[in-house]
Amino acid sequence: MTYAPETLDPLFIAEEWASAGRNVALATVVDTWGSAPRPTGSHLVIDGVGNFHGSVSGGCVEGAVITEALDVIESGKARMLEFGVADETAWRVGLSCGGRIRVYVERLV
Repeated sequence: MTYAPETLDPLFIAEEWASAGRNVALATVVDTWGSAPRPTGSHLVIDGVGNFHGSVSGGCVEGAVITEALDVIESGKARMLEFGVADETAWRVGLSCGGRIRVYVERLV
């Protein structure tokens, strides 16, 4: 199976989903420190029912970002999220690589 390069770009997917009338949020890595799994500028696009495409952490915090994105879609209020190492509070969502990331989540109109 062959994919056109644009179909792998989360921004292209966001535009397609929004054009189809789906509610869409875009999560963007805006800062990284240390050994972050994805570079600044990485995107994750989420629709109103939880479908997603792209990555902001290689899987470490995507679940938490998707949950926040659903709230952003509902409220229309953008959020800045920060994730770091899940140390003594291992029950919390975190990055196992030792880095920290900040992710901006906004609803697309």
